[in-house]
Amino acid sequence: MSYIKVEGHSELVREQNSHAVINTDTTTYNTYMRMMENKKKQRDQLRDAVREINSLKCEMHEIKSLLMQLMDKK
Repeated sequence: MSYIKVEGHSELVREQNSHAVINTDTTTYNTYMRMMENKKKQRDQLRDAVREINSLKCEMHEIKSLLMQLMDKK
């Protein structure tokens, strides 16, 4: 494969056969990938927190139902 530099963009090259533009700036790419991984972790943490909250809501509802049953028996 041979590459031609894209005029005005030192970090970009064009592959001659497919004419694809390729970014050769690995630092920016790695920074972007770290940022995306952090966003994924945040989404996962939020999803886990929502699941835990929903679980606690269900448990509280069960406790409330049991207390209501106890109150009705007296």
